[in-house]
Amino acid sequence: MSFTLFPDTRAALAADALTGLSVGDALGAQYFVPGIRPGVLPDPPWPWTDDTEEACCLLGALTASDDAELDRDRFADLLGRHFDPYRGYGPGAVVMLRQIREGTPWPLAAAAAFDGQGSAGNGAAMRAAPLGAWHADSLAHAAVQGARAAEVTHAHPEGIAGGVAVTVAAAVAAAARLDGRPVDLLGAVVAHTPHSRVRDGLVLATRIHDAGEAAYELGTGTRAMAQDSVPFALWVAAHHLTDYPRAITACIAAGGDVDTTAAMAGGVVAAHTGVDGIPAEWISAREPLPEWVAASLER
Repeated sequence: MSFTLFPDTRAALAADALTGLSVGDALGAQYFVPGIRPGVLPDPPWPWTDDTEEACCLLGALTASDDAELDRDRFADLLGRHFDPYRGYGPGAVVMLRQIREGTPWPLAAAAAFDGQGSAGNGAAMRAAPLGAWHADSLAHAAVQGARAAEVTHAHPEGIAGGVAVTVAAAVAAAARLDGRPVDLLGAVVAHTPHSRVRDGLVLATRIHDAGEAAYELGTGTRAMAQDSVPFALWVAAHHLTDYPRAITACIAAGGDVDTTAAMAGGVVAAHTGVDGIPAEWISAREPLPEWVAASLER
């Protein structure tokens, strides 16, 4: 990559990714409501879930500092301060974030999760797209920062690998938007994702060309694990990188953990298309983002 990103550009790219992530999350979540079927656009408003809340905290931590390194203490503080357990957090996340809110250092809280194994869930991945867009000028640095951000809540290697993969994917997507070059999104992500079941799924994804086969072979997040959601979400992003509505529709049609796969795919695709690629009526239907996020972008 041969371009330099200034702070305002980084923030704008990350904000686009956050919009794509939050709209995908909010729309996808509607299909858990009884009576709403794929192919039918639900009535607004569309409330967002924990995917968006954590992504807002990540962007808030990024905009609070001009440093190239994510301030993980700041990020953990925002997660603990802003989390709302009624936004769809899993039980393990609720326990961990309450511990952080009450003063437990985040490395201890993350390491203690799941009887000391650490979380292998997709939480680090679902929030990661703004971080990748922020670091679009260096895939290697994006990968490092993706791991650092994941470690705040995910001590398991699979959870970390999922965060790295989505971070790199968003960096690739934003970089392609800036320099106009063709992109092998899955190939680039595989090259920067640590050896893991997540990476194995991404390698398999490079050989799949049919959406139904991708959902069947890669998983759609029904176990809420990084390895059964990240490869499919990034397959969708890679195959619909210039078409945000088709990407989100593909996640909805596949079923599973729809809000999370749509958040991941939507954040990556919007890093490439910008907000102009997202239907304006979808953005209007999404519940407004917290005021403190907008304030952080204005600094």
